[in-house]
Amino acid sequence: MSELHKFLFEGLPVRGMLVRLTDSWQELLRRREGSGSFDAPVRQLIGEMSAAGVLMQANIKFNGAVVLQIFGDGPVKLAVTEVQPNLSFRSTAKLVGELPATDTGHLPLEVMVNVHGQGRCAITLDPKDRLPGQTPYQGVVPLHGDHREPLHDLSAVLEHYMLQSEQLDTKLVLAANDEVAAGLLIQRIPVEGHGNLAGGARNEDAIGLNEHYNRIAMLAATLKRDELLTLDANTILHRLFWEEDVRRFDPLQGANGPNFACTCSRERVADMLRSLGKEEIDDIVAEQGRVEIGCDFCGQHYHFDAIDAEELFTGADAAPGSDQLQ
Repeated sequence: MSELHKFLFEGLPVRGMLVRLTDSWQELLRRREGSGSFDAPVRQLIGEMSAAGVLMQANIKFNGAVVLQIFGDGPVKLAVTEVQPNLSFRSTAKLVGELPATDTGHLPLEVMVNVHGQGRCAITLDPKDRLPGQTPYQGVVPLHGDHREPLHDLSAVLEHYMLQSEQLDTKLVLAANDEVAAGLLIQRIPVEGHGNLAGGARNEDAIGLNEHYNRIAMLAATLKRDELLTLDANTILHRLFWEEDVRRFDPLQGANGPNFACTCSRERVADMLRSLGKEEIDDIVAEQGRVEIGCDFCGQHYHFDAIDAEELFTGADAAPGSDQLQ
């Protein structure tokens, strides 16, 4: 069962979270089988993005969608994860070229996305209660460090993002295979003791200087990919922090934990088709016999035959029973 664990280091300005996506991640991959599965390096990337997105949403407790995007000029043009306040998530990628062969199932970002140094990472906060005219908040950073050195993996990109945008030290360990997508986040928070739960003003002068955070981050960095993928949460946290005073909270799992869910619907697809105009939809029906739209996130296919297409522009609801999951 997918699960999220939150914990604090008593009396220290450090917090942490550990996420393990199992059934939810496997369901996402299963949904992709009917519409074309991704190569192993892409599956690893969107698995790590899924774990990171859940960690970010849980970290800020935002009443809206957190959208994590990686895009650039490589074979992987775009990879995106969207996480809702209830920790439901969906992820996908768009490829425009062939990936080079690899024996490990892993390729660095400069090979997949950031071939000519133009790649970017964007994090968007889209509130549910957005006011008319209000635009979502978005932060964008390049896929390279302060000295223009390429950042090879997602964890390094997000650590750099948190340092640049939030002025907070962050250590992130991510891993994914076809069974598990997992992540460990350790972050310095700006106040100590009971202030951990209440928050407080940022202290930019403390970046990189807090000895407690540095010690705990070094312990977290010893976590190996295989350990993160194969060990349960209790074992991981005990092995890493057995000498620390860790206060753990009840894990979020089941209905309250991370779950795969897609927000696509026949109604949303119908609205999109209406926006194209009747003439274009009629041309598609005349040429292909029907309009078929597939969701990139979940593999759901929506079919609109000639009658359905006509009803799009007459105010009647689309005929029931036209959805087909492939």
